[in-house]
Amino acid sequence: MLLVAGSAVAPPGAAAGPAPAPGRWVSGEFTNEAGTRRWSLYVPASLDPKGKPMLVVLLHGCTQDAADIARGTRIAEQAEKNGFLALLPEQPESANMKKCWNWYDSAHQGRDAGEPSIIAGLTAKIVKDYHADADRVHLAGISAGAAMASLVAVAYPEMYASVAFHSGLPWRAATNVAAALGVMAKGTEETLNLGLDAVKAMGPRKRPIPALIIQGGSDKVVNPANADGLARQWLVMNTEAIDARTGGMAGDEVSGETNGYHWKRVVFGDGPLTVDQLVVEELGHAWSGGSKAGTFTDERGPDAMAEMVTFFRAHPRGR
Repeated sequence: MLLVAGSAVAPPGAAAGPAPAPGRWVSGEFTNEAGTRRWSLYVPASLDPKGKPMLVVLLHGCTQDAADIARGTRIAEQAEKNGFLALLPEQPESANMKKCWNWYDSAHQGRDAGEPSIIAGLTAKIVKDYHADADRVHLAGISAGAAMASLVAVAYPEMYASVAFHSGLPWRAATNVAAALGVMAKGTEETLNLGLDAVKAMGPRKRPIPALIIQGGSDKVVNPANADGLARQWLVMNTEAIDARTGGMAGDEVSGETNGYHWKRVVFGDGPLTVDQLVVEELGHAWSGGSKAGTFTDERGPDAMAEMVTFFRAHPRGR
């Protein structure tokens, strides 16, 4: 692999970048056999120079870029507050006209090929270069970024301690554009089989991966049925990876209201088996509790970035 070192720069997006923060943004490019992608990394001022920090990898959605999702999620603020590194890979228009991660293309759905290999390779580079804690590397995304996150997590289960999906789709739910549009509109009934297939895809590296699922109940772009599908798939995947069970688990349910938006949370399992599903009823296709400085965000509802960070902190690998 060819690794291109990063350089310290202003926040990604220059004048249009995230709000100033006490830490620093570093940007660069990563190249392997599958291609080249730019990346931005937030290094908080609160980082313990003697410690091994947590690393959160966040994948943007279609039409977005690193600067946009950084503004909308306020990830630098969370990184500063909690002392972790935040890595934002970026999909260029040259790879997809709308800057979507190509989650529906079979060429980008497995290990050692396509975009999953780029994202995993970049993750490994940052872990090495910034001495991150390999047991506290977590992966998140929204929409197409969430769909790609599921592919990357299954392709590289040894690398990511846990994963968070916002407005996402089940692992390998589509292998072409037409199927992708169908899944987005209606979901898929194949999630149980796909869960078992995901375990097979992991091969000898298989392990349970705790998952947080956040979904808008009023999403007109990604049908909320996909959140249920993701939960079923990930639960089957996690339990199969432990003891070959394919039966379901009873979930613990709680509901509430945040800034006028009603939500329901169901948590299945615990520890490495955890599948945590949070549905915000009035939320559309937007980042819950985000900043209006970014696209596809809604200031109301639970703060999705804070929810993810709390989940990640609770689920280091192998502990």
